[in-house]
Amino acid sequence: MKVLVLGGDGYLGWPTALHLSQVGHEVAVVDNFARRGYDFEMGVDSLVPIESLQTRAAVWQELTGQSIGVYIGDLCDAEFTYRTVRDFAPDAIVHYAEQRAAPYSMVDRKHAVYTQTNNVVGNLNVLYAIAEINPEIHLVKLGTMGEYGTPNIDIEEGWLEVEHKGRKDRVMFPKRPGSFYHLSKVHDSHNIEFACRIWGLRATDLNQGVVYGQQTPETAMDDRLATRFDYDAVFGTVLNRFVIQAVLGKPLTIYGTGGQTRGFIEVRDTVRCIQLACENPADRGEFRVFNQITEFMSLRQVADTIVSASTSRTLGSRRRTTTTTSCTLVSSSLGSSRICCRTP
Repeated sequence: MKVLVLGGDGYLGWPTALHLSQVGHEVAVVDNFARRGYDFEMGVDSLVPIESLQTRAAVWQELTGQSIGVYIGDLCDAEFTYRTVRDFAPDAIVHYAEQRAAPYSMVDRKHAVYTQTNNVVGNLNVLYAIAEINPEIHLVKLGTMGEYGTPNIDIEEGWLEVEHKGRKDRVMFPKRPGSFYHLSKVHDSHNIEFACRIWGLRATDLNQGVVYGQQTPETAMDDRLATRFDYDAVFGTVLNRFVIQAVLGKPLTIYGTGGQTRGFIEVRDTVRCIQLACENPADRGEFRVFNQITEFMSLRQVADTIVSASTSRTLGSRRRTTTTTSCTLVSSSLGSSRICCRTP
């Protein structure tokens, strides 16, 4: 299978490209390096040094003999998008190529407009390219559990059966996003569903929880293949921030009561979910949704887990004792994870 990974220079895009290549698929990646530009703008950087995309691809070929194609360009440029899809002729497109930080989207008007324009327009260009070049291409789109917000009812996978005044229908699950970034993902989901309905496209929307972890078997082969570890206030997840605070021996800063509950998934599970989705495509005209989560944890539980792990080891000759709270839930290993992508 030929798989085109959009946003292939990013935290998830790069390990996904390596994993798909390792299991035997022909892979190419697309990126405009905007993510690296955000670091420069915000004055932050990945804790783990990141090589250039060209170096990464060369190292992968050196180690495995397998090549990963590289296309440099912006999905908001329709001509570039069409040209890339025609040239590579993929069977599946994995779409990671969006501004993905809620804090970044909420900085001010400029950042909100950029996030929505970049994400929604880029996604629309991809949809049109598929429709006009090869409607058989399967789009695997990375969504987010943040699209749903925090409703006071169980969250279904994308769709909801409703009965109102004696009549029944199947509708998309109501969305209440909490940022302009999450709202852009909602727009994407609606646009993809519409394209599947009117053009007969096939698409899988993976609403993913917060991803943790920094290595996959492929990235661990060589330091030059490493993916990002973000821990800053804009792009770093709360889990990564807690880890850094624990390593430095500082108190873990939990905002509010710590009762906010989020879904989490380990990076190795993420790439396996993508593989499952690619290898088991949706039917023509089908817009299917999977909630991609390993487990749910409150912020307090996340903090307790990290404290438990940090106090069980020593850092040099000094034992880390950031707090005395106990661990109530431990993060799962790959073997015990529940992967929500399902084969038909």
